[in-house]
Amino acid sequence: MNSGAIRRWFALGAAALAASGALALVAPAEAQAATAANCAGREVRTLSFATGTVHVYRQGGYVCAITLPKTSGGRRTMSVSVQARGNRPVVDKGKYSYRAGPVTVHAGHRCVWVKGAVGRSSVSSGWILC
Repeated sequence: MNSGAIRRWFALGAAALAASGALALVAPAEAQAATAANCAGREVRTLSFATGTVHVYRQGGYVCAITLPKTSGGRRTMSVSVQARGNRPVVDKGKYSYRAGPVTVHAGHRCVWVKGAVGRSSVSSGWILC
């Protein structure tokens, strides 16, 4: 190897090391948010209603949502659904203590419709993230 090739490899290695260091500084906040919600990506919408909140996340072409109750307590009926335009909704409904979901769909660049409910109160987003 000549000295020019060695310098190029050294520069490439230094650039890769710098990029990984920058990602390490940015990733913890995003990883913490995703871990707390069990959805990958960054939060793009919050839909509040009387008895809970739906958190919507996006990463690449995927959209994920969870429903959280406003008050802690025993098991109660909760649901969350995400529907990409042109597809059927993906739904998680049942009696839960902490959350409904996560549900994830591949939306690509299509709009999605998100719904959530805790007890008798609910929210519906209409077509969003278009």
